[in-house]
Amino acid sequence: MAAPVVQVICSFIGWASLYISFCQLNSHHRYEWSCRLVTLVHGVLSVCLSAYVGFIDGPWAFSHPGSSNTVLQTQVLCLSLGYFIFDMCWCIYFQTEGLVMLSHHSLSILGIVLVLALQHSATEVNAVIFGSELTNPLLQTRWFLRESGCHHTLLGDAVDFLFVLLFSSVRIGVGGWLLYCELSSPVPLLIVKLGGVAMYVVSWVFMVSIARFAWRKSSHKYKTWRERNRVQFTTTNQWTHTESSAT
Repeated sequence: MAAPVVQVICSFIGWASLYISFCQLNSHHRYEWSCRLVTLVHGVLSVCLSAYVGFIDGPWAFSHPGSSNTVLQTQVLCLSLGYFIFDMCWCIYFQTEGLVMLSHHSLSILGIVLVLALQHSATEVNAVIFGSELTNPLLQTRWFLRESGCHHTLLGDAVDFLFVLLFSSVRIGVGGWLLYCELSSPVPLLIVKLGGVAMYVVSWVFMVSIARFAWRKSSHKYKTWRERNRVQFTTTNQWTHTESSAT
């Protein structure tokens, strides 16, 4: 465990240094702006690395759950673990997140520490990181659009739609398939399986909140569309009636 510990410490220092650099470059913005930029960088980087590990380097998480950790898997997990520790400390210090998000971060940290200590099951944890972080760039983009006053635009609607689509299909759909493979396999330890169940439950808690948001936004847009059409119809009728009277 000596080498992974050093990698995690270096990762934490690297993410903290990147945050400090962003704070200096964006001194006219709030600290959360810089933290979101770090989160965006980690999201893109972790998706690329975990995709390479899962789809190219292997082994395949759906057919080999519980397999021994590879060197590359360990390095990717250490990189993400350093970020999650940094972000957890930031969230606790600034008190910006609720219980659900803190639970998600805690489970992520404990899960990565567990598979690093056991030296197996990094395959499926890497797949979970890929699925979890795949929607992260869209989430951060949505936040930046809202902060810039551009959320209620066509781009904002497209980002929201893609986020809901990816979250429901990947984290709930594909994530459910991965959990089934994990639970049905005799190789992974029980504690790893329980961790997978806990992460999937948290994903469903997020999914319920996202579904409520999507319903409210869709209802609001539908009502706005109906009201706009009603006003246009009324205006057209009044104009036609005025022209008829004048004739």
